[in-house]
Amino acid sequence: MTDPSAIAAPYAEAEQVGPLVRRVLARNPSPFTYTGTQTYLVGAAGDVAVIDPGPDETEHIDAILAATGNARIAAIMCTHTHRDHSPAATPLAARTGAPIIGCAPLTLEDDGPRADAAFDSHYRPDRVLADGEAVAGDGWTLTAIATPGHTSNHLCYALPETGALFTGDHVMGWSTSVVAPPDGDMSDYMESLALLYRREQDTVYYPAHGPAVEKPRQLVRGMIGHRRQREKQILRQLEAGRHRIGDMIPHMYKGVDERLWPAAGRSVHAHLIDLERRDLVTSANDKWSLRA
Repeated sequence: MTDPSAIAAPYAEAEQVGPLVRRVLARNPSPFTYTGTQTYLVGAAGDVAVIDPGPDETEHIDAILAATGNARIAAIMCTHTHRDHSPAATPLAARTGAPIIGCAPLTLEDDGPRADAAFDSHYRPDRVLADGEAVAGDGWTLTAIATPGHTSNHLCYALPETGALFTGDHVMGWSTSVVAPPDGDMSDYMESLALLYRREQDTVYYPAHGPAVEKPRQLVRGMIGHRRQREKQILRQLEAGRHRIGDMIPHMYKGVDERLWPAAGRSVHAHLIDLERRDLVTSANDKWSLRA
């Protein structure tokens, strides 16, 4: 696997990636964030929105403000509250007076192995957006699309003026999203993917990590298929007599960096919980079995 920190990336620079959309990349590369968190500035003049301000790093916040220039920040918007997405919201609001508008706060005590940073306990929005609610500025509108699954408070934001959708960690071009219980929910995640697949009006996705997705519905269809294949793989592991997640992972993730196995195990756990809800498997004492 390529080390993301070895990839040449335009940190602390504003790049025009589409109509009304610029991107500023935070210097927090890792096997789980790819080259780093991508903060998006929406708007051409007058006022702008900042989506996923990222980690609380001075270089990154200064780069956002430099990219903003003389425009007013009308809203600081977070897709969810993992610590690689929302911590810069508070200092950015303090320096600009801009309101924090978007996903609901969520703090979860979770010491298990994660594929992403833990939750941001300091996130305090001035306004929480419900599904379908919008924020508007000079020539732009951002509409909240509730997409729980990766986290229960995850939102995507649609920009109808251009057909863009900001997908946070729900859909990424470089990797599948980890769904980690207890807050991550595979049933919700699959329903949210199906919701996005039905949205034919979205022509490009801008994820928080990785490249833009130019064929979004094709990718989402593939992601749904991938998850269904993973589900079948888990059922085959149970048929083979492997009843604990730790016994399944080496067989399911051959060739995958073993540092990622704990996170993979949490996604497998999310699949098993979903299968149990559907009466396909049963569990007792951390052992899983096919339902007779």
